[in-house]
Amino acid sequence: MKKITIAIDGHSSCGKSTMAKNLAKEIGYIYVDTGAMYRAVTLFAMRNNLFDADGSIHEEELKQRLNEIHIDQKLIGVQEVKASPSGGRLEGASIHTFLNGEDVERDIRTMEVSSHVSPIATLPYVREKLVEQQQQMGLHGGIVMDGRDIGTVVFPNAELKIFVTASAEVRAQRRYDELIGKGMPADYDDIYKNVVERDRIDSTRAVSPLRQADDALLLDNSHMTIPEQQQWLLEQYKKVVG
Repeated sequence: MKKITIAIDGHSSCGKSTMAKNLAKEIGYIYVDTGAMYRAVTLFAMRNNLFDADGSIHEEELKQRLNEIHIDQKLIGVQEVKASPSGGRLEGASIHTFLNGEDVERDIRTMEVSSHVSPIATLPYVREKLVEQQQQMGLHGGIVMDGRDIGTVVFPNAELKIFVTASAEVRAQRRYDELIGKGMPADYDDIYKNVVERDRIDSTRAVSPLRQADDALLLDNSHMTIPEQQQWLLEQYKKVVG
């Protein structure tokens, strides 16, 4: 069976990563979380005092230090590999993001990183560096990648493109529940404000703004369960691969 490229774009906190990760596991594809890559760059900038108190970025210094930033995504906790009708399937595994060899998966999910990531993602030289890496990852298909500009910039010729959205209130509640579930501090009002602000920045930035590709399928999952989303995604995948 031909292996295709699947691009999943959409607003923050709408469950793109969970959907993409589960779909990749189901069909035996590689999953790449591009949002985590931008979060890792943001964490590097925060740790190296490249933000001022007002949130502005030391852009020239960050640009000069980009070569110091090495990002990897690895499967952690793989227990076994099973055969499925669509290919190999990894069980008991999760994707973790590594920054210069350090597992930073928990650190990049904090509200502090969330509140700084959108300005980092607007920087042309950051996007150029990460987009190049992402395109290399998907050269041979068999990949599910989620982010903000996968179907419009990274893989404009992807065979299957999905654009995911949900109401800001639903997305804020999901993010709140996720943080609480991980034992991390969370305030719903702060999260809601962050969701709305990230939408504004992502949609109005000059470089690769968030938008639905002309040939992308729209999925509003405000009132869908995760199993319902997965069933819908599988149906779209099967239509494409025949």
